Amino acid sequence: MSDATNPDPVLYELREPGIALLTLNRPERLNAWNGPLAARYFELLDQAAADPAVKVIVVTGAGKGFCAGADMDTLQGIGASAGEGGAESAAGGRPQHHTTTVPKPVIAAINGACAGIGMVQALMCDIRFAAAGAKFTTAFSRRGLIAEYGMSWVLPRLIGTSRAMDVLFSGRVFLAEEAAAMGLVSEVVAPEHLLDRTLEYAADLAVHASPTSMAVMKQQVYADQTRGLVEATDDAIELMKASLRRGDFREGVASFLQKRPPQFAPLQTPEG
Repeated sequence: MSDATNPDPVLYELREPGIALLTLNRPERLNAWNGPLAARYFELLDQAAADPAVKVIVVTGAGKGFCAGADMDTLQGIGASAGEGGAESAAGGRPQHHTTTVPKPVIAAINGACAGIGMVQALMCDIRFAAAGAKFTTAFSRRGLIAEYGMSWVLPRLIGTSRAMDVLFSGRVFLAEEAAAMGLVSEVVAPEHLLDRTLEYAADLAVHASPTSMAVMKQQVYADQTRGLVEATDDAIELMKASLRRGDFREGVASFLQKRPPQFAPLQTPEG
């Protein structure tokens, strides 16, 4: 619930053609992360995941920031209580890698400051677009902290070990343009065009890609991070056999031959 004095910390909007737009909504604090925002964010991710009308999820921030990290009031409270239970509460009671388990593409439109746990959230998205000049920092080393919430797993896989060590050890600020050169973001866009460009990309997925195919591919990519090549290949063969039995395969071929947009079924489970 929200009202004029206590606005919803995350906004939810369903846009055509099947895009759920989640907006972190604490602009006066650069969308700093706290317990209520975290809980609402994961609640809305689950809502989007369960809605058959949603094919792609886009996450952005209200105002000038994406998420400037943990709210300083929250950090001070955790410090005063020696961290007991505070970190879990601030995280929203969910593992931060929950985003990677959502069976739909989650795309971050990073419109400004992206720091600490806010950067964790951006990295847990599947694809990232960033506004030119947006500032990034892990910040952890400069707060006496460590690589939190799976950052040490995801960051080296995106930008390599040496660059990850630099970004983590130094806690330095770097801009979207360097983030793109590292491979941290896919595209840098003028700030005034960022959301439109991200929604355009999301719409292309929503119109032309099978929701079930994307769900299976997402599961493959994350699961195969810890598998060997042979195991990953064997698993892919079984998943391919299952895909050949689905109506989406027949529709994909027919729509290509008939030169029309495909009419794929809403998301099914990988076994469907």
